[in-house]
Amino acid sequence: MFYKDERLALFIDGSNLYAAAKSLGFDIDYKLLRHEFMRRGKMLRAFYYTALLENDDYSPIRPLVDWLHYNGFTMVTKPAKEYTDREGRRKVKGNMDIELTVDAMELAPHVDHIVIFSGDGDFRPLVEAVQRKGVRVSVVSTIRSNPPMISDELRRQADNFIELDELREVIGRPPREGDMSFTRDREREVTE
Repeated sequence: MFYKDERLALFIDGSNLYAAAKSLGFDIDYKLLRHEFMRRGKMLRAFYYTALLENDDYSPIRPLVDWLHYNGFTMVTKPAKEYTDREGRRKVKGNMDIELTVDAMELAPHVDHIVIFSGDGDFRPLVEAVQRKGVRVSVVSTIRSNPPMISDELRRQADNFIELDELREVIGRPPREGDMSFTRDREREVTE
């Protein structure tokens, strides 16, 4: 459901995409992901959203953020909040839904097709709103994990659902230690 002449924008919910890929047993190769969607249309922007722990001297996700920034992704970050839950476990909260939504609404008049890499049902109203502006929306997530990583409402609202597992051969690589996969461990810790 992609047309070569359509203007595309990618909106990647970093923690959600990381969790979906991890549940399927592979890592995302962001260079391959960018090239795959450049092949599918005229990609105007590829946004990547993540929260960062600013109080750390060194953030494990910083090398990934820097790499993405230097390699054609528009990085949208904000400080994550760290807290201790009732069981005494350290948790990190960093929801980027509002930032992604605002950017998508602002860019909607300039694109033909938006691809959202998230299964978060909170994005259903966004999808509906940009569709009313004449923009087609594809959502990339997975139903093959247990439980599925995409909400049924989001999947039904999207013009096109792309199963992440079917992109494995195109944008994935096996999880590897020592490479940039260590930087995405922090991505997993950043929750809504």
